[in-house]
Amino acid sequence: MSGELRLILILGDQLSDDLSALREGDADRDVIVMAEVQAETDYVPHHPKKIAFLFSAMRKHAAHLRKQGWTVRYATLDDPDNTQSIPGEMLRAAEATGATEAIGTEPGEFRLISALEDAPIPVHLFPDDRFLCSHAEFEGWAEGRKELRMEWFYREMRRKTGLMMEGDRPAGGKWNYDHDNRKRAPRGLTVPGPLRHEPDRITRDVIEMVRNRFGDRYGSVNDFWFGTSRDMALESLGHFVQHSLPTFGDYQDAMVTGEPFLFHALLSPYLNAGLLGWREVCDAAQAAWMAGDVPINAAEGFIRQIIGWREYIRGIYFREGPDYTSRNALGADRDLPEFYWTGDTDMRCLSETIGTTMAEAYAHHIQRLMVTGNFAILAGLDPAQVHEWYLVVYADAYEWVEAPNVIGMSQFADGGVVASKPYVSGGNYINRMSDYCKTCAYVVEQKSGEGTCPFNLLYWGFLDRHRDRFQGNPRMAQMYRTWDRMDADHRQTVLTEASGILRKLDAGDRI
Repeated sequence: MSGELRLILILGDQLSDDLSALREGDADRDVIVMAEVQAETDYVPHHPKKIAFLFSAMRKHAAHLRKQGWTVRYATLDDPDNTQSIPGEMLRAAEATGATEAIGTEPGEFRLISALEDAPIPVHLFPDDRFLCSHAEFEGWAEGRKELRMEWFYREMRRKTGLMMEGDRPAGGKWNYDHDNRKRAPRGLTVPGPLRHEPDRITRDVIEMVRNRFGDRYGSVNDFWFGTSRDMALESLGHFVQHSLPTFGDYQDAMVTGEPFLFHALLSPYLNAGLLGWREVCDAAQAAWMAGDVPINAAEGFIRQIIGWREYIRGIYFREGPDYTSRNALGADRDLPEFYWTGDTDMRCLSETIGTTMAEAYAHHIQRLMVTGNFAILAGLDPAQVHEWYLVVYADAYEWVEAPNVIGMSQFADGGVVASKPYVSGGNYINRMSDYCKTCAYVVEQKSGEGTCPFNLLYWGFLDRHRDRFQGNPRMAQMYRTWDRMDADHRQTVLTEASGILRKLDAGDRI
């Protein structure tokens, strides 16, 4: 690189002081470029709360960088000279400053990497080393393995970090305490919820702009409470560790009507935007466990989500390549039902989860996997449409983290790269882990006939439809044995009624 002025591009999910491009830059010479652009709000129609969160956090981060001595060119979305694309804003900055080259930190989406490779000025991208595991390290771990299972990767990350380790052994003698994390929430459980932040002037201004420009989108920007600065994110971390983490483990898979958050951290928007780092989050959980304030199953389960699942999913995304989101191993091609956009369905679990998603730009992992995701795979919904829906609706969704969770974990569209079997279930699982079924129009205990829970029918229809693929899977053998033991007439009734539900979906009828 030359000693001349360069542009330093900082994206909306790179709001970190410890950014590789900043370390390579020179505050006395270089100019930072940050921009709110329509190309990023519109490549999918993002939830208004996600847009408001990111733009407010970007504006505050730009002010923070200026205080540190950096020169920052910041384009707001309503700037009349805004070209409304990242490459366009880089060209505009180059023309204004005389810069002939730029540097940046690698984006988390192939779409943006490609756009920067074709940018009108040369852009050198440095690795995003805010993550624990580099692309090369993940490739080395994956090399020669027949199965890329997260549990084995997670153990390597525990050894690498020393988190919850006693020498070479895991604390407590077990790597994974997930068996202890599947309790149903009892009645009357006190739920602290996440820390809610009152919008300040900067955030209120952004909210008003977002309401005016994106008010017709899925969801609403009303009742906005996300933190939009690093200090707020740190406060949210402290609140979670003190008030929710002690009980997080026990009830992390539970679902309760009217309680969208339970004991979940809601730190993923802050982590994925760069306001928090993985190490400080995991250190806080470990410190609380070591102090005796948090049980081992809660601390381990939370840390596993950060250095295990989150890092593993990122490794999968970059290893599998740009075509990953187009995979469709099960040949699913049904259009996404309208109720995914409205919540207008008689199925209580779906209406509750989608309603929360619309209001909060959030649903917790079991709601995403075993309610909306489970229905999608059982009904044979087009995984590309399902993938886009998840990218649209959640405030923490970026393609590197969303796509493998949906295409791989949820929809099995990658043919088993992420999951060793499809994550499918009938209504019994939802009934066991929630109170949704008690107020549902359908009867979860019913196996066939009028009023039967659609999950019960679609589950067996899915297994029958994909028998050739899955009957040899050791983890699914018991399911097929159970199906085969059923009376032949009952099996035919179930398949006929499952087909009836699919016909209603195709016709746009209410489910």
